[in-house]
Amino acid sequence: MKLVLFPPLDEGRFLQVCSAADPMQVVNASTFEQALMAIEEADAFYGKLTPELLNRARRLRWVQSPTASLEHYLFPELIEHPCVLSNMRGLFSDVVADHVMGFVLCFARNLHVYLRQQSQGRWSPVGDQSYVVDFVNAPGTVLPMDRAHQHLSDCSLGVIGVGSIGAEILRRAAAFGMKLIGVDPVRRQVPGVLEEVWPTSRLTDLVREADYVVIAAPLTPETRQLFRRPLLQQMKKSGILINIGRGGIVDLQDLTEALRHHELGGAGLDVCDPEPLPADHPLWQMPNVIITPHVAAASLRIAERHRETLLENIRRFVRGEPPATQVDKRAWF
Repeated sequence: MKLVLFPPLDEGRFLQVCSAADPMQVVNASTFEQALMAIEEADAFYGKLTPELLNRARRLRWVQSPTASLEHYLFPELIEHPCVLSNMRGLFSDVVADHVMGFVLCFARNLHVYLRQQSQGRWSPVGDQSYVVDFVNAPGTVLPMDRAHQHLSDCSLGVIGVGSIGAEILRRAAAFGMKLIGVDPVRRQVPGVLEEVWPTSRLTDLVREADYVVIAAPLTPETRQLFRRPLLQQMKKSGILINIGRGGIVDLQDLTEALRHHELGGAGLDVCDPEPLPADHPLWQMPNVIITPHVAAASLRIAERHRETLLENIRRFVRGEPPATQVDKRAWF
């Protein structure tokens, strides 16, 4: 059996792959031409597969994508090919879930507002700009300032796409006592967290009910431009849209207009379409928008997990077992 790697791996990772693949022959192709020659008799491939490479393959049975998302990896010939495809899902769940809860906490406690005020030297509580704690009067009445700060256990959070990342977001939100909602095309529950995950036909119900609407879905033909103006208008006027999925799921022009017309309360965006978001885009200047530059998955742990997923799937292939992260090519996940 033969495994082809292209682009080539560094020496350290290559040696680890060779150990996991034993007794398979491993070709660390340094050029596209070498990959073209080697893939003719390859049983397995890791790296960036192209239509030209796939066309030369005579007995390819397994392809491992180096990424979790597949919108930039799949092409029609690969979808139709009988080979098994696996991806790198499951690496980012806890890291991305932490980022989502960072967005939620910022909006709930107005941290994004106070950060801007700090640069101006302003002591100005949201809800009552003149209020100063006097340490005399007890908090016996509800003040405007109280109403302007959310108690998370009074809030609901809905997740679109309850895969490994979406499920972890729900677990984090459950720890804050939030009411949970989820929609997914396949998954029907998150044991111990959410006993009923709705089908995607109830997306509008989720959007109407949730205080925080979190997009954790992959970009597929079904989810591309899913969030257009009509769906955004179904959100609560105070609702917050959070996107850590893919930028192409949200129409940014429609989101911008919805925010301008106060049709929702705000947005937390780690992904945009296009990326980078142009410096003159109006979203940058909106006080109720938080933008992070596609860093929700940034962590010291990811490289280690990526390596272990690759090595484990190689070991499974050698043993004649399916990969742990096999995907449905037609569904794109």
